[in-house]
Amino acid sequence: MNNNFTIDDLQNIWQKVSILHNGQTYGGQNKDQKIEYINHIGSVVFEIMNATKNTSDFNFDLAVKCAFLHDIIEDTDFSIENLEKEYGQEVKEGVLALTKNTNLEKKHQMIDSLERIKAQPKEVWAVKMADRICNLYAPPYYWNESKKEKYLEEAKIILEYLKDGNDYLAKRLSEKIEAYKTK
Repeated sequence: MNNNFTIDDLQNIWQKVSILHNGQTYGGQNKDQKIEYINHIGSVVFEIMNATKNTSDFNFDLAVKCAFLHDIIEDTDFSIENLEKEYGQEVKEGVLALTKNTNLEKKHQMIDSLERIKAQPKEVWAVKMADRICNLYAPPYYWNESKKEKYLEEAKIILEYLKDGNDYLAKRLSEKIEAYKTK
């Protein structure tokens, strides 16, 4: 396990993403519930930290940085140039693969992203699986059955594309897909 990332590095990147995502919220499972978006970022990081313990030959530095930053281009005004300057080429490429290309029609965005993720190191695959695992805990209260079913179908596609990237996370994602069917 490559682990040169110190606790100070973790604290610094946590503060950066906390500031950048400040004020962003998402709907919880109960009516009118709002959850701070940084909760999602932390959940993805926790999944990666746990996967690190359960995966041999895993570049923790790359995976955890991409986990912290996976939505930074999509959801904040942080620039690609600053991303590369502060975190390097490899992290920039991983985050860009995890970012939807909004120039494409919505129906093509996920497959395009999955194809770009598959061209990255397996740690980037792990972040995408961890992201979807976290998004399958409970649907927002305002999602109808059709939206839930569509999201579940997307999760199955993500699992199919990326399952060979990390056995531990593939198993977790498969379990979350099964559990989500009953929500």
